[in-house]
Amino acid sequence: MPLKNIRRSLRRHRDKEKAKVLQGFFKTGSGQYAEGDIFLGVTVPVLRTLAKQFQEIELKSAVELLRSPIHEERLLALLVLVLQYRKSDIDNKNRIYRIYLKNTKYINNWDLVDVTAKHIIGDFLKDKDKDVLYGLATSSFLWDRRIAIISTFHFIENDQFEETIKIAELLLSDRHDLIHKAVGWMLREVGKRNLEVEEKFLKEYHKVMPRTMLRYAIEKFPEHKRQAYLNK
Repeated sequence: MPLKNIRRSLRRHRDKEKAKVLQGFFKTGSGQYAEGDIFLGVTVPVLRTLAKQFQEIELKSAVELLRSPIHEERLLALLVLVLQYRKSDIDNKNRIYRIYLKNTKYINNWDLVDVTAKHIIGDFLKDKDKDVLYGLATSSFLWDRRIAIISTFHFIENDQFEETIKIAELLLSDRHDLIHKAVGWMLREVGKRNLEVEEKFLKEYHKVMPRTMLRYAIEKFPEHKRQAYLNK
């Protein structure tokens, strides 16, 4: 299907008022983390429906869509890639994985990372060397670092916590709150499955980790335990 048809279908669902709200919510103003990003105001449920409708498009078309200045076009492309990845053989999974890594500069907001990284990067690396994650975790590009930690969600869901803990340690001194939130979230997910592993990390680092990271990590703790960590 020609991309112009996909874009036309997408624009049928645009909402100018919602677009204004999203541009504020996703920090697109001058000096903000998503400066200049353009929104159509299309909801995620609609984008997921469209992704299923267009999931058979060629990879080169998905890449072209991913490189769009329009936020929803990039998200739609990524949702298509996830769907294609899930039904692919190992060769095509490798192709999609490499496309993802080659195009991280377009995966440049937290929603784009959070709905895709574990499904492509995390899944692909589950039984492979994890060095690429450490390269991402030490990147100067904010979204590479978020991809690194969120990709480990796949391992967490399979009761493998080592990479999450190691990358969390690397990101302890990160200065961006979107990394603090992501690391805290992943630590919380570790704790849901193995509280001992999470608390071992917290006991070692809770005094030096960013406050937002700590708050996210202990969000589900009983109140007395939360306060104990916050007040130590």
